[in-house]
Amino acid sequence: MEPLIYTMVRDADWREARAAGQYRGSAEDARDGFLHFSTAAQLRASAARHRAGQPDLWLVAADAAALGVALRWEPAGGGSRPGLFPHLYGPLPLAAVRWSMPLPLGPDGAHRFPEDIP
Repeated sequence: MEPLIYTMVRDADWREARAAGQYRGSAEDARDGFLHFSTAAQLRASAARHRAGQPDLWLVAADAAALGVALRWEPAGGGSRPGLFPHLYGPLPLAAVRWSMPLPLGPDGAHRFPEDIP
């Protein structure tokens, strides 16, 4: 598995996380019982499927190895999408975050990712 995993966080939630020292997740994460992450290869499809057109997001990159046994690689949506996705069973400590950046929308309504995201 790759060393960095990614999540997309609403601005207000990310401000709260930075103040608290950890990200506890979105309402969707609470409903599912874990924080949703993607690999770099999964990220664009995840954004299109779950965050399409949402403004004011942050892209957060975390060190997978720093998350220990709380991180599990599992099928998404009951196996409805190919591959294993990183799921974090617990809050994301900011010490595991390698970087974060705003994730703007382009004129076409799609998110604009860094060049190193395939």
